[in-house]
Amino acid sequence: MDTLAQLRAGQLAGSTRLDLACGLSEFPREIFDLADSLEVLNLSGNALSQLPDDLHRLTRLRVLFCSDNLFTELPACVGQCRSLSMVGFKANRIAQVPGAALPPLLRWLILTDNCISELPQELGERPHLQKLMLAGNQLQRLPDSLQNCHQLELIRVAANQLTELPEWLLTLPSLTWLAYAGNPLETEADSAVLESTATIPWPALRLEQQLGEGASGVIHRASWIRPGSGDLQVAVKLYKGEMTSDGSPLHEMNACITAGRHPHLIRVEGRIGDHPQGQAGLVMELVEPNFRNLAGLPSLASCSRDVYADDIRFSAEVALSIAAAIASVADHLHRQGITHGDLYGHNILYNDRGDCLLGDFGAASFHATADSFESRALQRLEVRAFGILLGELLERVHSGLTVERRRQLEDLHLRCCQPQVMERPGFSEIVQALQDL
Repeated sequence: MDTLAQLRAGQLAGSTRLDLACGLSEFPREIFDLADSLEVLNLSGNALSQLPDDLHRLTRLRVLFCSDNLFTELPACVGQCRSLSMVGFKANRIAQVPGAALPPLLRWLILTDNCISELPQELGERPHLQKLMLAGNQLQRLPDSLQNCHQLELIRVAANQLTELPEWLLTLPSLTWLAYAGNPLETEADSAVLESTATIPWPALRLEQQLGEGASGVIHRASWIRPGSGDLQVAVKLYKGEMTSDGSPLHEMNACITAGRHPHLIRVEGRIGDHPQGQAGLVMELVEPNFRNLAGLPSLASCSRDVYADDIRFSAEVALSIAAAIASVADHLHRQGITHGDLYGHNILYNDRGDCLLGDFGAASFHATADSFESRALQRLEVRAFGILLGELLERVHSGLTVERRRQLEDLHLRCCQPQVMERPGFSEIVQALQDL
């Protein structure tokens, strides 16, 4: 983290990135001294409510973060920044989004956790738009102009007031990752399944070391004290209860439970009861330490694509094992009326044998299990996510794949990713195709 004193002393001259979080209530004019070099400006975690009208003087600025401030309107000056492609104003008090505030090269817009009830039609006039984060607002509809955004791949509209998903949204040729939980339109989770889940009393759990932390919660290794049955090593996830970029963590918990048992899902043992602060949580099986993430999260540069280690390679056997497992678990989820919403390599744990587990239900949503245009379209959006994953695996296969089998797999990849949503195969067909191979 940089300091205001460093900026004012000229010690940050030539910087391409500036991070300032020091209780700012006004934009420091000294930032303009970096106009010839500054590409990423992060002013999150301050008390700002305005930006200067001449912000466009930062001619090289590509990324602007102003989350956790006091803005009530997306500043119009942002739209004058000709090189700006990523804009993040999460967790402010924004109620108004003027069309003039949207820069022409906009690729990634984050307006999560604000007070927005309407978006401007100009949003659909940004042809490079690829990621749109709108969870935790008050939207009742999406602008029809978004149907022109043929590059849009990821959209988060969870926890809004949407009563329907427009048909044009479900036929966007590139849309791949959609989260819409917590809207009036969403089918409810099966209450019988939720109520039948075992409750594990908090006093029966002994937390040990922290294993990880994400936007929705913290995971610990723990001992589950079971009188008469012996202690069991488990993982405990305690949910934060705060709005994330995907939606509500409590919806994530419901999806984990409703998903049920599958060999490639992390098994849920029960939900926590009697927590002293009333915190929600799940007790899950402890994943063996030889499992690791298949890929890293997307970067500012890759936007909607995972980042793989430069040296990662797979044998054909391991790659096909992972692909078949993920197709099988996605088919299982769809039969339960669940779309994962975040089917990515970074949410897959795997080992050297090709065993794998799909995790992170933070973007999961419920849909009707009855066959309809909407349910089939929602499922085939996720098929495109699988197609992208399959392509990423194939790019990294170093041995054991014949020319003919590679051709068949590349054909399956293309079928999964084709722009005509309803012409993509369903997961049951994909599972069979992989079994035939």
